[in-house]
Amino acid sequence: MADPDRTASLMTPAKLAQVKPRAPVSPAAWLDQMAADAGHVHVGRLAELCRELLAQDRLRDIAPAAGALAGLADALPGLDFGLLQPRGWWARTTGKSKTAGAEFAAQFERIEEVSRSLAGHVQALQKKQQERVTVSELTLVEVEVEMRAIEKILDQGARWLQDMRNQLKARGASATDAQSQQAIKDDTLRCEILVARLKLLRAVGSAAQHAHQQAKAAAVRRAAVLQLLQQAVATNVKSWQARLSRLAAVAGDGDAPALNLEGPMESHRELQLCIKQAIADCGQLQAQEKALADSLAALDSQLQAAKS
Repeated sequence: MADPDRTASLMTPAKLAQVKPRAPVSPAAWLDQMAADAGHVHVGRLAELCRELLAQDRLRDIAPAAGALAGLADALPGLDFGLLQPRGWWARTTGKSKTAGAEFAAQFERIEEVSRSLAGHVQALQKKQQERVTVSELTLVEVEVEMRAIEKILDQGARWLQDMRNQLKARGASATDAQSQQAIKDDTLRCEILVARLKLLRAVGSAAQHAHQQAKAAAVRRAAVLQLLQQAVATNVKSWQARLSRLAAVAGDGDAPALNLEGPMESHRELQLCIKQAIADCGQLQAQEKALADSLAALDSQLQAAKS
C-alpha cells in the first residue's frame, strides 16, 4: 500500500510542520524527500497503464488485414474479361473459346482464394476488437483519473509554494540569528525541490493528456475501419463472388460468350474501388496508431524521469 504521508509535501506549511516521519530520520531530510516524491503513486500507476495501452495496441494490429487487402487489390486486375469477349466461328470450331473460358475460371478461383484469406483476417480483427474494447475503455478511464490526480497535486503544489514563499519573505525580515537564517535557507531549498518536482509532473501530465487524446482518436478510427471492413468490404466481396462464380462456372464450359458481361464487370470495378478505399482507411489507422505508439513512448520517457 502507498504511504499516505507522501502527500505531506503538498500540505500547508503549518500542517506540514505537524506531520511526523515514520522512520528515524531528520525532519528536514524527511520533508525534502516528501517534496521530491510528490505524486509518485500516480506516476507509478500511469506507467503501468502506459504499458497496458501499448500491449493492447499490439493485440489489435491492423497490419494482417491491411496486407490481405493489398493482396486482393493486386490480384483483382488479374481477372481478364477479354477472355470472354465474343469470338468468331474459327475460335469456336478449334476450341479456343473453351480454353479461354477455362483460363478465366482459373483466374477467378485464384482471386477468390485471396478474398477468403481477407475474410479470415477481418474475422480475427473483429474478434480481437470485441475482446479488448471494454478493457481499453477502462484503461483510458483510469488514465484520466490519474491525470486528474496529478492536476490536483500541481494545483496544491502551486498554492503551497506561494504560501511558503510569502512566509519566507516575512520570516526573512525578522531572522537575525544563525538558526533562523539556516531554517529559511532549508525551506527555500525545499521550495526549489518541489518546483523541480512539479516541473516533472507537468511534463508527465502534458504527455499523458496527449497520449490519452491519441488513444481515443485511434479507438474511433479503428471502430470506423472495422465497420467498413465488416459492412462495405464484406458486402462487395459477397456480391462479387456471387456474380463472378456463376460467370466462371459457365465460362469453364465454353458458353460464356452468350452471357452479358456488363453486370459482372461492374461488380468487379466496385470491389476494386471499395478495396482501394479500405486500404486508404487502413493506412490512416496505421498512421494514427503510429502516432499513439509515439505518444505512449514519450509518456513513458517522462514517467521514467519522474520515477528516477
